This record gives sequence, C-alpha cells and structure tokens, in this order.
Amino acid sequence: MIYLDYNATTPVLPRIYDAMQPYFSEFFGNPSSRTHLYGWDAREAVEKARKQVAQLLGITTRELVFTSGATESVNLAIKGLYDQQFHTGKNHIITVSTEHKAVLDVCHYLEKYRGASLTLLEVDEQGQLDLDALESAITPRTLLVSVMLANNETGGIHPLKEIGAVCRRSGVVLFSDATQAIGKIPVHPKELGVQLMAFSGHKMYAPKGIGGLFVDEEVKIVEQQNGGGHERNRRSGTLHVPGIVGLGEAAVLAGEHPGIYAGRIAALRDELEQRLMDELPGVSVHSRQIERLPHVSNIHFEGVEAEALMLALSTHVALSAGSACNSASILPSHVLTAMGASEEEALSSIRFSLGIPTTREEIESALQKLIPAIRQLRG
Repeated sequence: MIYLDYNATTPVLPRIYDAMQPYFSEFFGNPSSRTHLYGWDAREAVEKARKQVAQLLGITTRELVFTSGATESVNLAIKGLYDQQFHTGKNHIITVSTEHKAVLDVCHYLEKYRGASLTLLEVDEQGQLDLDALESAITPRTLLVSVMLANNETGGIHPLKEIGAVCRRSGVVLFSDATQAIGKIPVHPKELGVQLMAFSGHKMYAPKGIGGLFVDEEVKIVEQQNGGGHERNRRSGTLHVPGIVGLGEAAVLAGEHPGIYAGRIAALRDELEQRLMDELPGVSVHSRQIERLPHVSNIHFEGVEAEALMLALSTHVALSAGSACNSASILPSHVLTAMGASEEEALSSIRFSLGIPTTREEIESALQKLIPAIRQLRG
C-alpha cells in the first residue's frame, strides 16, 4: 500500500516516537504539579518543547499556546479575539471562500449566534485573493482578517506578507491557519505580519491530539476553555506532555532539514504530475500557475469520477478527493467550486500529497496503478 495522503495526517516518525515514549510511563508527571520531581520533570520537558517550536517559528515562548490541534487553535483564536474586542463595537470578520471548514464554520457560528458581521471574499481560478478587494472590504468595524497560509486541498499559497501589510495599515488583526505549511516551508508569522497563527502536530510527523496557537504579545484573547488558567490564562486543561514533546522534536526535525520538501519531495511531486499529463489526455493541475506547497498536487482527470478511481485503487494507493461525505451523498469540494470549477470537475479531482517517507519507487509504483485504472474507467 502506497500512502499519498500526507495532508490528511502523517505518521509519527521513529525519532519523534522515541522522544515521546518515556513521558507515557517513566516521566508521567503533571507539569502543573509544582511540589515534587515528577511534576518538575514534566514541566521541564514542556518548556524545552516550547522553546523548540518557538525557535522554528521565530517567536517567543510566551507567544505559544499548546492546544489539542488546529481546530481548537482556530476556535481559540477567532472566538477568543471576538470575545475580547466585542465590547469595542468591532464585530466584522473577513475571510476567504476557500478556507478550511474549521475556519468557515467558526465564522458562520459567530455570525449566526453571536452577532458577527461576516464578509467572504472570492478567489480567482487559481485560488488567489484580490488584495484590492480585501482592502475595500475593511471597515472601521473590522476586527479580524482570516487567510490561510496554504490551502489544504490545492497547496496554493496566499501572499501573506502583502495581506499583512494591508491589515497593518488598517489596524486589523490578521489570523492565519498555517496547518499544512509549517514544517514544509519556512514560516515566521511576525515577518508575515500575522498576529495569530494555528497549526497541528499530526501534519508534521508528531502525534494527533497536539497543536499550537501563536498569539502575538500585542494581541489579547479570551480563553474558550475555563478551568485552571493554564497556558498564561489562554487555554485551561492538563497539558498533553508526550504530545508536546513530540511536537517539539518535530519542530527540531523541520529545522534541521529545511530544504527537504523544496528539493527531493517537490521533484517527486513534479515528476508525478508530468508523467500523468504526458501519458494521459484530459489531465490538469489546480493552482499550478501560482506558488504552491512543494508536496501537494490536486489533479483533475476529465471523465473520471474521483470516488470510482479511489475505490479502484483502495488497496494499492491511499489518496483523497476534494469532496467530502455528507450522509450518503458525495459533495463537490467547496475549494474547487469557489475557484470556478464545475461540480463535475470538482468531483473528478484527486489530491495527492507526499511526505518525507515518500520514495521515487513509490511514485513509480503508484503511476503503474493509476494510469491503467484511469484508462479502464474511461472505457
């Protein structure tokens, strides 16, 4: 079985697992236990990991909040800022139609139940945002602009530095979901003008159930989970020490090999795309004309249902489509349709995402399965 769905989740690499293992049983203390060695050891491990992650992102340790993952980080960032600033009369949020559902659902919740005013900006056929449209959408009541760094379905990268400059001129906070980007490309939120940034460990070879939120020292948020005042009163709850240790080690790994994605993995992704386009008609790559993450490719196969192709390959190649199951029906990707793709095109597109363990032999083997399967489905 060849795994080409690293955007969904990544394996915990042996080095990261080895770093975590002692904190399940040997050093099992609660980092909030301040009166004995078990708690001291756990706290020391947490703070070491905090420094490791902060160093990767170019932030201070005080600006890092550990969470259970990106979805919690998104909720804490957007709701936390909204609650902090609502009394000022600023209740307007701007985001983009191609954002992850974790962002869109939070924004729609605030609009429906908490009195927020929401603007959803459109994108062009490559998934790019119009900066003039963004600037025009900002009003004196605008509190937050939320733009993901890199799209989870297409890999398309937004020009956050330019977006940050727009927000800074207008005195608006910029939040970014950087879940798919951190660990793959250099990400330094302060250099980008981002004041809140969410990410998750299981996209960068740490375990599921651990993530983080960068909160710029100039920004205040209200905690959304009360009970103990952990993480500088921003996120209460006992810290997941083994997961935090794993996240720290994953940050070190990313820092040690900054060019692995832009080099070897990008070359494999490009080879996969080129071979499919050379050997099959009716193949096109979404967002290919803009800067993309080096490991992601969302490919449209004309005349082929993505669901049927994935089913034909289900015991050979692990892939995902730009569509999600909703009860018994398959829905077209909201990302691709926002980019102007028809429902048929969206339902005929598949996302390939590569990772550190991906080899050239795996890509070749996947192609040997993919190409005949597509030809057979086309009849």
